[in-house]
Amino acid sequence: MGGEAMGGASRAGEVLAAALDLAAPAECGGCGRPGTPWCRRCASAVVDDPIALTPRVELDVAAWAAGRYRGPLARAVVELKEHRRRDLIPVLGQVLSHGLLRLAEWEQLPTARRLALIPAPTRAVAARRRGGDPVTAIARSAADRLGPHVAVVPLLSTAPWTRDSAGLSAGRRMANLHGAVAVSRTRPAGLRPPHRDVAVVLIDDVLTTGATAAAAVAALRGAGITVASAVVVASA
Repeated sequence: MGGEAMGGASRAGEVLAAALDLAAPAECGGCGRPGTPWCRRCASAVVDDPIALTPRVELDVAAWAAGRYRGPLARAVVELKEHRRRDLIPVLGQVLSHGLLRLAEWEQLPTARRLALIPAPTRAVAARRRGGDPVTAIARSAADRLGPHVAVVPLLSTAPWTRDSAGLSAGRRMANLHGAVAVSRTRPAGLRPPHRDVAVVLIDDVLTTGATAAAAVAALRGAGITVASAVVVASA
């Protein structure tokens, strides 16, 4: 009886330990180093100046990346999106907020009383698989750091028939998204035309061909919303 009780306690302890590992991962999301969810070396490695982008698909707006899709930054994005490492949202939010601040210092963002961050659309099925929309979560984390004059406004959605764009060429990505990005009819008063006091920035996690950003900018423009620039966490 005592052995059974001990065995049960041991199994319960293993379950608790596994749950704690999920709640607070025991390895760095950037390099895999054990003992910390995000190490100092990776925190230092992801601090960079924004990079001007010239994607294959023309956006008609300036495009910037807060960093390059490599090393700890690339791994952190993958860990969040594919392995539900939600603890990395503040890490990527800080990368994005740092990039936006730098762009403001460089006068690469319009002067306005308020800044609206509009997340690029994420397919509903992908958001469910990932435990939520990572792009919106990163944007909200960045907005929290930037202060009360910055707001996240999720206005974009994609039609359910769109395919996963991974592995598609730029042309096929554009065809996949043609007519598929919709703008919500419900929007803050500040984003109803003309929105002179609000600068709008499209936000995404990674820019590859630029097809998603181009479709999003076009859809917003069609709804009377002028996008000042597109800013992504990392450029591939």
